[in-house]
Amino acid sequence: MSPQARRDASPFDPALAAAGRTPTLVVLAGLFMLATTPFLGRLLQGQTDNLARNVLYAAATAVLLGQVWRGSVWAWRLTVGLSVLAGLLVFVVGMLAGVSNWQGWVVSLAGLGFLLLGTCLVGVSSIRAFLDSRWSRRGGRA
Repeated sequence: MSPQARRDASPFDPALAAAGRTPTLVVLAGLFMLATTPFLGRLLQGQTDNLARNVLYAAATAVLLGQVWRGSVWAWRLTVGLSVLAGLLVFVVGMLAGVSNWQGWVVSLAGLGFLLLGTCLVGVSSIRAFLDSRWSRRGGRA
């Protein structure tokens, strides 16, 4: 199937693309905040061990989410996959910790947040229309 045929076969309405700009930005910012909150929380407590690794992780996350914003299909696929995987792992770890500690429930909520935000990148029609418009501007490159 040619790239033009793939763009024409999109089930998402191009009129929604303008409305999807803000929700897409909110979802990407939410994913960044969820991913960096543990690092920033430890930093505020004065724990600077593994600082370089955590800064590199935050920068790599920002670059990946920036690529999604710019319209990279591979970055979108990777972001959705990682957010679902991280969401499941964080949720399970939180549930295991929640058996003996209330903070485990907070961790489980973070896992649900990852799952919800990753699913929004796929399931919200205005976000998909916005991303489809970005992908078509990039020439349909994957």
